[in-house]
Amino acid sequence: MANVIQTLKQRGFVDRISDPDLETIAGQRRLVVYCGFDPTADSLHAGNLVAVLTLAHFQRAGHLPIALVGGATGLIGDPSGKKDERTLMSLETVAHNVEGIKKVLAKFLSFEGENAARIVNNYDWMGKISFLDFIRDTGKHVRITEMLARESVKARLESGAGMSFTEFSYQLLQAYDFHYLHTHMGCDVQVGGSDQWGNITAGTDLIRRLGGDQVYGLVCPLLTTSSGQKFGKSVSGAIWLTPDRTGPYPFYQFWIQTEDRDVGRFLRLFTFLDIEEIAELEQLAEAHPEKREAQKRLAWEATSLVHGEEAARMAVKASEALFGGDLEGLDTSSLLEIFSEVPSFDIPAGILSNGCPLLDILVDSQLVGSRSEARRLIQAGGAYLNNRRIDELDRQVSRKDLLDGHLVVLRSGKKKYSLGKLASG
Repeated sequence: MANVIQTLKQRGFVDRISDPDLETIAGQRRLVVYCGFDPTADSLHAGNLVAVLTLAHFQRAGHLPIALVGGATGLIGDPSGKKDERTLMSLETVAHNVEGIKKVLAKFLSFEGENAARIVNNYDWMGKISFLDFIRDTGKHVRITEMLARESVKARLESGAGMSFTEFSYQLLQAYDFHYLHTHMGCDVQVGGSDQWGNITAGTDLIRRLGGDQVYGLVCPLLTTSSGQKFGKSVSGAIWLTPDRTGPYPFYQFWIQTEDRDVGRFLRLFTFLDIEEIAELEQLAEAHPEKREAQKRLAWEATSLVHGEEAARMAVKASEALFGGDLEGLDTSSLLEIFSEVPSFDIPAGILSNGCPLLDILVDSQLVGSRSEARRLIQAGGAYLNNRRIDELDRQVSRKDLLDGHLVVLRSGKKKYSLGKLASG
C-alpha cells in the first residue's frame, strides 16, 4: 500500500498532524478518513479543492473516504476564521445546499469498488438527539478551559466581537461527528483546512475520553498566492466548482493566470501529475516563462478534473479565440463568456434574411464611424468577421455567418472587438 501521508507531504498538503505515528500506520493498513463540508452554498469553490483532493489521494492509495456534508452543523455555522457571527440559514436552505454539494463531491470520489467513498449528512444523527441527552452524555466529557483555548474562540473573544453560545457549541458538534463516525463507521482520521485544527483536535480528545481509542487529525495549509491574495478568488469573486456559477472558460482563465512563482506548487496540489513531470514543467517555466506551458498544463488538468475533458477542450479553444483563433464550434454561452467585457450591439433578425453589407454592420457595431471609414478599414486588411479577415468591400453578412445561430464577432485590427447579437423578433 502506497503511503499516502508521504505523498501528501511531498505534494504540499500537510500543515499539521496530531500524531506522527499516522504516517507509519497509513502504510500498514486501510484507514477510514473523513472531511466535513459546510453547506453555506449549493456548490463548493476552488478554496475547497485542497480538502477534496486530500480525500481523493487517500482513496487512490487504498483508503476509504467519507465526505460529510453538515446538514446539522450548517444550521449553526462554523465560527472558524470568521470575525463576526454568521447569519443563520433555514433548514430548507441548508437541505438544498447539501444536495448541491453532494453532486460536486461525486466528481472527485469513486463510489464503486472495495474502498468506495461514502457521503453522509450529520443531520441524520444529530437531528435525532435531544438537547438534554447531548449535554448530559457528550458535554460532560468536554472541559470549558479547553474550549476557550481553541484558536477560533480566542480570536473572537480577543477582538471584542464576542461569540454566542450557538457558535461556541460548534466545536462540540463537530467533535461528536468524529465520535459518531468512529463508532459507527470505523473512522480513524479527520482532515480539513488548518483553520479546522481546533475543531478536529476537539474530536480526537472526545473520542479518547469516551473510549480511549487513538484517532488522528491532519490539516492542510490555507492557501494564498505569492502576491498575498487569498486563493480561489478572482476579480469577479469566488471561483466555483459548478458551471452555473463559474463556467469552464473563466475557470480555465483563473488557472492560466497563475503566477510563475505559484505554478509548481499548484501543479502538485491541484493535479495528479507525477512529481517528476511537474519538475520538468517547472524547469520549462523557468527557462521559457513567456511560453506559460506550466500554466497551460495546470489549467487543462484542473478544468478537466472539475468540468470534464470536453469542457476543457472548449475552454482552450475559447482562450485561443481572443488571440485570433477559430470561433467555429463554440456555443453561445462560451462566446458570451469570452466576450463578456466587449461592447455589444443588436442585429435585427430581418436584415440578415437576404444579407446585409458588412460595411453597414461595422458602422452599427461602432467599430467605425462611417461607411467610408469601414471601406478604408477593409482595404487596409484590418476588418475581421468571426476572427477571419475580410478583403471584399461588397461582403454580405447573412444568417450563415452567425456563430451558434446567434452571434457574430467583429474586430478592427488586433484587439478592438464588438459582439453582434441577433435580436429576437
